[in-house]
Amino acid sequence: MSVFHDEVEIEDFEYDEDTETFYFPCPCGDRFAITKEDLENGEDVATCPSCSLIVKVIYDKEEFMSGEVIEAPAATENKLELVRA
Repeated sequence: MSVFHDEVEIEDFEYDEDTETFYFPCPCGDRFAITKEDLENGEDVATCPSCSLIVKVIYDKEEFMSGEVIEAPAATENKLELVRA
């Protein structure tokens, strides 16, 4: 089980469009980071590259859905016919 340093809303993070990464200041002087792709994949933990602290990111997962539609496999129409001799 992870022990979070804090819970931070995504609105409180700064967003870098070039790297598509959200940043939030860490007490160690560096920054917690989580990528847009991580959020699209349902991740909610931002890590600091300089220390062991982590924060839980509070955000609306539906807002970050990538819009990718995955279709369910089509039901097979193969039917076995019994042949009577």
